[in-house]
Amino acid sequence: MSLIPPTGLAAVLVRGTDAQTVGQPSNTVRLLADSSTTGGALSTHRVTLGKGADGAYPHRHTGSSELFYILGGSLQVLAGEDVHTAHEGDLLVVPPNMPHAFAAAPHSEADLLIVITPGIERFDYFRLLARLATGEAMLPELLDSQERFDNHFLDSPAWNQLRSGENDQ
Repeated sequence: MSLIPPTGLAAVLVRGTDAQTVGQPSNTVRLLADSSTTGGALSTHRVTLGKGADGAYPHRHTGSSELFYILGGSLQVLAGEDVHTAHEGDLLVVPPNMPHAFAAAPHSEADLLIVITPGIERFDYFRLLARLATGEAMLPELLDSQERFDNHFLDSPAWNQLRSGENDQ
């Protein structure tokens, strides 16, 4: 295995002041680097969730792993059929095709860095979610985008039970 980086790639620096933030004040996504910025290596964004707020509903990615690094607070994460509570400093990696979802733990906020590798163009997905939240887009548009953004929605009884409060932890 070679440790020499491929030629033609440059370092990527994204200034905090240049990153676009989408979402509501209590639930935001800061768009840091998309696949086109990193030569396909990864996509990354920072998610900040208010107390107990939902992040992503159950879904899977067919071609990428997703890394969650908890910067602050506590996060509930569905990974397969298991639900984990991750705290500041914890790291969780979900492999391709594994069902997963995340939300701030009850009575806690969550601040996390998410890295998807290999990268996929996802910034327009988060912009679509923001438009959906304000009524500027409709659910069929989101459902029609699943293949484009490699974000395939699923049903998870374990997640639904947990988030409905039937399984307080």
